[in-house]
Amino acid sequence: MPLIGWIIIFCLLGGVLSVLSAALFLVLKESHRNHLLPHLVSFATGALLGAALLGLLPHALDVQQGGDIHAIPMTVLLGLLGFFLLEKLVLWRHCHHDHCEVHAPEISVRHRSTGTMILVGDGLHNFLDGILIAGAFLTDIHLGVVTSLAVAAHEIPQEVGDFAVLLHSGFTRSRAFFYNVATSMTTVVGGVLAFYALQDMEAALPYVLAVAASSFIYIAVADLIPTLHERAEVAVTVQQLALIAAGVMVIHLAHSTLH
Repeated sequence: MPLIGWIIIFCLLGGVLSVLSAALFLVLKESHRNHLLPHLVSFATGALLGAALLGLLPHALDVQQGGDIHAIPMTVLLGLLGFFLLEKLVLWRHCHHDHCEVHAPEISVRHRSTGTMILVGDGLHNFLDGILIAGAFLTDIHLGVVTSLAVAAHEIPQEVGDFAVLLHSGFTRSRAFFYNVATSMTTVVGGVLAFYALQDMEAALPYVLAVAASSFIYIAVADLIPTLHERAEVAVTVQQLALIAAGVMVIHLAHSTLH
């Protein structure tokens, strides 16, 4: 299969299929959702960190082939700062349960644009995911698969949160589903554009991988882990650690098996 085919298929996996999974997840009773979502967030944390530290960064350093040894770490640092600014600008906002500050009823009443802002931010985020997936596939098909799995692991709990925001903002379930699917297609757009743009820019690939790693690290450390700190009981902490480790191991095993 041509490489562009792999990129399109796995961009759909990371985008549209995540939305469909989230929509099915919302059919569950709220008590079941509240029980399962923290487990998904813990697993996604491990998957993102595993993909960043065991897959993307080692490949970025391998592909760099000489040059300034500080270039990749500096790119990761700048990427972390860039994503911090994006979140500050409310262009890349996440929520992984039904009771975030963006869901507050008074906010939904006074600011009907909340749902629109979430859609804009989600579209941008998915577009960037597509670029990162394409960059990974252009480096190595196996790395592309692992990167896509990590994206999908994070997207499912994120899309559940996005659905909740849209519903609280006055969207019907059908409209929320339609717009979420539409914004998820920007993953494919980003992947296809990056495929053609990066083919003649091999020197840029290690830096694309470094930005991808910084994206995953930022989401895990600044977005997901603070959510896990909301529960401090010993039993819950042990569960979280086990699921984080499971996420890392799934990515590691997938990477090792595919190679």
